[in-house]
Amino acid sequence: MRDITKYDVSQLILENKLSELRTRVNILPVPDLADLLMELEKPNRVVLFRLLPRPLSSEVFAYLLREDQNELLKALNDEETRNLLSNLRPDDRTYLFEELPGRMTQKLLNLLSPEDLKSVRQLLGYPEKSVGRLMTPDYVAIRPNWTVAEAIEHIRVKGRNSETVSIIYIVDEEWKLLDEIRLQKLVLAKAEQKIESLMDYTYTKLFAYDDREEAVKMMQRYDVWALPVVDSDGVLIGVVTFDDVMDVAEEEVTEDFHKAAAVIPVRTSYKETGIMELYKKRIVWLIALVIFNLLTIKILASYEEVLASAIALTFFIPLLIGTGGNTGTQSATLMVRALATEDVELNQWWKTFLKEIFVGILLGITMGVAGLILGFFRGGFEIALVIGLTMTAIVLVANFIGFSLPFILTKLKLDPAVASNPLISSLADATGLLIYFAISISILSL
Repeated sequence: MRDITKYDVSQLILENKLSELRTRVNILPVPDLADLLMELEKPNRVVLFRLLPRPLSSEVFAYLLREDQNELLKALNDEETRNLLSNLRPDDRTYLFEELPGRMTQKLLNLLSPEDLKSVRQLLGYPEKSVGRLMTPDYVAIRPNWTVAEAIEHIRVKGRNSETVSIIYIVDEEWKLLDEIRLQKLVLAKAEQKIESLMDYTYTKLFAYDDREEAVKMMQRYDVWALPVVDSDGVLIGVVTFDDVMDVAEEEVTEDFHKAAAVIPVRTSYKETGIMELYKKRIVWLIALVIFNLLTIKILASYEEVLASAIALTFFIPLLIGTGGNTGTQSATLMVRALATEDVELNQWWKTFLKEIFVGILLGITMGVAGLILGFFRGGFEIALVIGLTMTAIVLVANFIGFSLPFILTKLKLDPAVASNPLISSLADATGLLIYFAISISILSL
């Protein structure tokens, strides 16, 4: 818990006790300092930000929401902005430029040094969701013919601006990646040992044009906190670190949640997204589902006489189609997650099919017995038989729809999360009604 509030900051600024203010805020963790900054009124916010040392101000700035970053940039003069940008890490700087309006991006690019400008343009040249956009060129590389003492001295010099020095990369004269070595192993080796004697030539790498989700999967699979990024020739061009990957993982999970709820993914946080933007993201799917549900209305209208002949059938429609939708949603959610985590592969479709068929049969029988009992008390033996058989069939079919649709979408190179809960429910509703009326006509001879 921080020991300084926004009221303390405002009072210190009012009393012109800026030295005391700087001392008190400099010891705060970056997340707490970022929160405190955004709690202040705009004039005091700028004063506090200007009091921060350059490295700290860059860390705080990178932690802010995009909307808050934009507001803060507008309040800084060109020199302050130039210093801020030069102290931002390349990946954070690239992320900022990706999201700013074009005119402001061009203005900021003009403030960068030639070296920083080259780095930004290089990172912005990669596809939007590629590892190239995610990586940072700040890393430490050594040569295999160096001694351990030479390598450690090089790390002391170059490691200050590196994203991480926990892992050191070994490259040849053409900067091609040969191996990676942990700093601990290097420190524990004898000073006169050659780096080549410590190499085992086993490492995991990413390519700059890989999808950024590949970085998430590989970090989870190999339990590492940094991965080297190479180009098509094997030249080391950057590294991806754990903090970048965590941001991607959160964004991808959020996107899947939105799709599962039939919402076009929102690219910014909910707090930053305006009312009209939220409306646009949600209305498209709602209209599409209304059109799709017209099929359900058409089915009900087609069997109007059947319902009129046996009014008791009407009472069970919400129960049956609701159960079908719930079953399909359960199955789809399990499959979407299994495919996303590669717990299930596309070539395992048949094995998954058999498993889900047996699960569907067990669920169907259980729910069918429950439906039989409910139907008996509400409409007698024949109605009970209709409800029991329909419940069993609907659960089995809905379970099949729920697990197969994500497979089909993945095969078509589409995001399986598109198999959203409302879509599955709509499919299950229409199918369930057809099953219900077919069984009703057969048993009740309507």
